[in-house]
Amino acid sequence: MTHDINPRVTKMAQDVKAGRLDRREFLALASIFSVATPVAYGLIGATPAAAQEEPKKGGVLRIGQQILDINDPRTYDWPQKSNVARQFCEPLVRWEADGSFSPSLLESWEVSEDAKTYTLKVRQDAVWNNGDAFTAEDVIFNIKRMADSTAEGNSMAARLSALREGEATEAAEGAIEKVDDFTVRLNLFTPDISLIPSFGDYPALCVHPSFAGQLQDAPIGTGGFELVSFGVGEKAVLKRREDGKWWGGEVYLDGLEFIDLGSDDVAFVASFEADEIDMNDETTNNIEEVFNSIGLERAVALTATTAVARMNVNAAPFDNKELRNAVQLAVDNSICLELAIASLGTVADNHHVAPVHPEYAEVPRPPADPQRAKEVLDASGFSGEVELISIDEGELKDLADSVAAQMRDAGFNISRRTLPGATFWNDWTKYPFSTTSWGGRPLGVQVYALAYKTGEAWNESGHSNPEFDAKLSEALGIFDPEERKPLMAELEQMLQDSGVIIQPYWRELAMHHTAAVKGYVRHPLREMHLEKVWVDRDV
Repeated sequence: MTHDINPRVTKMAQDVKAGRLDRREFLALASIFSVATPVAYGLIGATPAAAQEEPKKGGVLRIGQQILDINDPRTYDWPQKSNVARQFCEPLVRWEADGSFSPSLLESWEVSEDAKTYTLKVRQDAVWNNGDAFTAEDVIFNIKRMADSTAEGNSMAARLSALREGEATEAAEGAIEKVDDFTVRLNLFTPDISLIPSFGDYPALCVHPSFAGQLQDAPIGTGGFELVSFGVGEKAVLKRREDGKWWGGEVYLDGLEFIDLGSDDVAFVASFEADEIDMNDETTNNIEEVFNSIGLERAVALTATTAVARMNVNAAPFDNKELRNAVQLAVDNSICLELAIASLGTVADNHHVAPVHPEYAEVPRPPADPQRAKEVLDASGFSGEVELISIDEGELKDLADSVAAQMRDAGFNISRRTLPGATFWNDWTKYPFSTTSWGGRPLGVQVYALAYKTGEAWNESGHSNPEFDAKLSEALGIFDPEERKPLMAELEQMLQDSGVIIQPYWRELAMHHTAAVKGYVRHPLREMHLEKVWVDRDV
């Protein structure tokens, strides 16, 4: 890592000491400038927590989690997909549980003052598990394919739009420059402070240049594990890398088993009690007490995870802004928090930027008012039926039920439709009115670039506002979160006023594991980093 401390980082450290900036936010922002976490702690007069136990080597960790397609990382839309692939394919940088970004396939990076030039130093000791060296050419190959907006479902294209010129669909000539065998320079057309966090997001796993679109069929990677077998809806088995050439040294575990137990909480309880799994991927609110009662250990992450009931402006009748605003007025977000997740979270304000985001600005929503909602509905001119669609179980069903009930009480003619998860998620961006879940991101501007910028793959509401896009581009060029906040307040207000979402709460992200699991840290986006996890069956 570079030893030159950017003056912006020094200023942010002073803000932490003065109480103007949260420590977690500082660690994330400092690491974007390639300041190592121990150095960042030193700048604010703190020290990282030390490990408490001596790890044991060996054993197999068994994880209860859905097994979904892992075909192409850049199209991943669920962390579960990346949790399997991440064990043998790696990102350029890693988003750590403490909010910071650490080197992975990059050893360091430098960011220009205007956030338009990124110099990426490639790790020189990384080796693909087929024996090929990992070099700058591999970085260029992966960034080019991530930036390609013509690839269906490629959400990374939204994150790397600054590499494209105008309406171009691919990275521009000269935007990705090979300096030498282990150095790549990115020349952006617009400033983008979110680039390093984007390289740490779960669809940003790097694939071998021979990649042909089916990762499970040719699982070539640089990570500490190797894929042994894979079956959608069944099981994924991995083993410790045999050639001993993982750049991070050998992992502690002999292997990993990801076991698909479906979404029935009872199946997870039975599997824990039968000693068939050691940990789950996520704990829903309605099974928390049971898991706690059978002696499992609970882990939770500070997070910007949420769920939304969103209206698609490209589908009638939700092309009517007054109708959308009427829906928002009909719904009390605190009731959604209580009924959907048993109040295990905090109320949100329909603008999808969380208090844990460094640029968060407080923009209160108009209070729920069923009578006013009916007046706005009548003024909209719409008098027909609306349908709210969700999956057929869990939080998203409960959220949709609570939204529909409140809308009905306010005078809306509303019906409900539920679909099996496998069916629902095939078309999740296309429904006129539905509930979906969203994982947290380190920066609020990342969320907006992914979910609300015109034309992007994950823009499920169809939100399109040239003024919003322009202000977002401006915000992406401002490093200092305090300087970014006034602009973010405008963006939050614009999104809130558009009426495209009811975003009622921020929720805890909990999971459970047995006492045998050691060294595991819950991640704010459900990512599983398992290289330094170990098991002690004697406890």
